[in-house]
Amino acid sequence: MKINAGEIRVGMLLEHKNDLWQVLKTQHVKPGKGGAFAQVEMKSVNKNTKLNERFRSNETVEKASLEETNFNYSYEDLENYFFINPKTFEQIEIQKNLVGEKGKLLTENLNVKISFYNDNPIFVDLPNHVTCRIKNTDAALKGQTVSSSYKPAKLENGLSVQVPPFIEAGDNIIIDTRNLEYIKKI
Repeated sequence: MKINAGEIRVGMLLEHKNDLWQVLKTQHVKPGKGGAFAQVEMKSVNKNTKLNERFRSNETVEKASLEETNFNYSYEDLENYFFINPKTFEQIEIQKNLVGEKGKLLTENLNVKISFYNDNPIFVDLPNHVTCRIKNTDAALKGQTVSSSYKPAKLENGLSVQVPPFIEAGDNIIIDTRNLEYIKKI
């Protein structure tokens, strides 16, 4: 689907220079002399390279059309994660490097959205919030206030996050999967 350069937003997928690019940053610039343009920083989905591109406001770019499907996480092996479509019971496997660090947040039967481009999976979107258990954390320093600082904590899945001083080992907390940050204690 063709869109104007002024409609480019962060997170969009664009087809440009025979590759698929995810928009990381975009800035609309209107210089004193000349026409307005959009300065766009993009990352290649396939090659993992970055590109800064300048599109004039009257230019059009091709927005990639994705097909999103709900899947449930099933299990993992050394190289792949396995997901099952709850409607068709079709099983697919996705390489661990495609999911990245967020793969450690996957738990059995977790509902995820997988985005396909030309029948190839390119993104796995986890729910915004997941529950995790604290494996261990440093002791809080005496006199520390809740709002003043955070301390490091290791989760049972192996991830490290910053938590408030009142969180202790064995506590269940909610993590934001978009930025891997602490939300609240359960």
